[in-house]
Amino acid sequence: MTAQPPLNPPPHTPQPQLQPQPRRRQRVRRWLLDEQTAAQQGPYEEEQAVQAHQHQRPWWQVMCLTGVDYFSTLGYQPGIAALAAGALSPVATSVLVLLTLFGAFPVYARVAQESPHGEGSVSMLERLLSFWPSKLLVLVLLGFMATDFIITITLSAADASAHLIENPFFKSLLSGQQIAVTVGLVALLGAVFLRGFREAIGIAVVLVGIYLVLNSVVVVRSFVEVAHHPEVWTQWHDALFRQQSSPFGLLLIALLVFPKLALGLSGFETGVAVMPQVRGAAADTEASPVGRIANARKLLLSAALIMSVFLVLTSLTTTLLIPPAAFQAGGAANGRALAYLAHLYLGEKFGTVYDFSTIAILWFAGASALAGLLNIVPRFLPRYGMAPEWTRRQRPLVLIFGMLALLITLIFKADVDAQGGAYATGVLVLMTSASIAVTIAAFRKREWQRFPFALIALIFLYTTVANSIERPDGLFIASFFILAILAVSIASRILRSFEVRVSSVELDESALSLLREFRVRPLRLVSHYPGLSTPQEYHTKEVLARQLAHLPEDAPFLFLEVSIDDASEFSDVVEVSGVKIGPYFILRARGSSVPNTIAALLLHLRGNGAPPQVYMRWSDDSPLSLAFRFLLEGRGDIPPITHEILRRAEPDKQRRPIVHVGG
Repeated sequence: MTAQPPLNPPPHTPQPQLQPQPRRRQRVRRWLLDEQTAAQQGPYEEEQAVQAHQHQRPWWQVMCLTGVDYFSTLGYQPGIAALAAGALSPVATSVLVLLTLFGAFPVYARVAQESPHGEGSVSMLERLLSFWPSKLLVLVLLGFMATDFIITITLSAADASAHLIENPFFKSLLSGQQIAVTVGLVALLGAVFLRGFREAIGIAVVLVGIYLVLNSVVVVRSFVEVAHHPEVWTQWHDALFRQQSSPFGLLLIALLVFPKLALGLSGFETGVAVMPQVRGAAADTEASPVGRIANARKLLLSAALIMSVFLVLTSLTTTLLIPPAAFQAGGAANGRALAYLAHLYLGEKFGTVYDFSTIAILWFAGASALAGLLNIVPRFLPRYGMAPEWTRRQRPLVLIFGMLALLITLIFKADVDAQGGAYATGVLVLMTSASIAVTIAAFRKREWQRFPFALIALIFLYTTVANSIERPDGLFIASFFILAILAVSIASRILRSFEVRVSSVELDESALSLLREFRVRPLRLVSHYPGLSTPQEYHTKEVLARQLAHLPEDAPFLFLEVSIDDASEFSDVVEVSGVKIGPYFILRARGSSVPNTIAALLLHLRGNGAPPQVYMRWSDDSPLSLAFRFLLEGRGDIPPITHEILRRAEPDKQRRPIVHVGG
């Protein structure tokens, strides 16, 4: 096909006059919609942005971007595990580690293979399904993803404030100010993004490196303490079997409890989202980045192994060395179990260094989550026509998400434990959807892995359901985001329906040849449903069209047939071919909506002379049913909708294509 330039208003098209605004409002509007903020430069850059800015790095450096989210959960995971499972925490954590290595990693290794350009499991499901079910599923998953990322921001900020407040050098000054400090950290995060978020990998490498080294020191020192006090093993053994005398019973309880520990699975979706920044092999192509996929798997496996080791060791040391009462709300180890051990066994100076390292990585985890949100919304919603165009800009979204994070912080009163259920719900739904996506893909290709993937999907489904029943607050928050996204999406889709909605019009050689042969101007097109195939059928259609539209016998025209490929798509490339059947010239176009496709083609075909004209007939169906058909099927009351699209696209009546309606 011969690619034609995208549709643009003519150079002399008069622009709508804006009402005078005060200079201050104009400055604010320019600042909010600043073009420089349209392309996010941070953890979740898309392929083109990465290539343009040469941001690709070795896989181990990019792993640190997943680490600020994944590894930072060590700040609160051991404490939450101890609260949820008590003495059984190390056993339940071991179950979680097995699910990480033999469930989450294989699933996301496959996601990396299927979506090597950072689309993630949501886009994978979008491709596996089709039409409106695909779009609705994506919108629902976006609600859970928003829950995951927003709670990451608020929970990380809350835990960072807990580390700051419990530090002995700040406790007297900040005691009782948990909400205020958390709100301040969330506001600071928003302010940084309003100013512009840039380099991420270099910061992440430093933060993750320091944090893992400090945690290693704490773990080693804790095991030295355990070696000096072997009686803690006996105490733990007694506490363990007071819960259940049978080893099999303990394992069963651990299986029932481990969904509460699902926060330790949070880094995998991030790992595939940052794939465009992973440096691959020299022989990689955009269609087949084999080296990048292999390095992304190294990234995912290394992160999973590092986290698994720390999860098991930290759950064991905190269970052995910290009194159960200290984990409770208001206790010295609540939300900061490893920091408690650092201060206790390594002194206040080391403990303070550990606190500030934890605060830094937790705050940066919130930055990573906010960057993820700023990447997700422009990637999906505007493309569906389900968000205004200004949602492609960073600053308005920062303000919206910042206000939501502040609201969630106030609702949960900056309580780390209270937000754990909502966080786990968002993480688990995404992992469940990813496991289902790879299962569907494997079944379609009849691969042997389809049965293990199906088993993993069932395990994640059980974990998600169990967590949601036990802690339904995550579902409530996700439902709020889902309903908000659906409401905004439907309203935006309706309001934007009368846009041209076509990125470009492509005429193949047959269409160009037919138009060169048909020299009559102005171009007249008679629109009708596709399906005719013989000269006799077109002759019958010609007679009817001339009667209904009062076309004289000496006025030659072309037939225009429009087929719908996917009415759920908002913006589409219109593909046009040409065919001659007997004496009749036919243009055949494909697009996502009949009125928008006709309008786009007419605008594309107009030259410097008289604008093209299209002839149609009225429909006998009810206006309400036609409106629904237009929104859902891309058809509906075609003549008036086509005219309205043209009226909005071309204010100049002298250049606007003409719509004739008869019958």
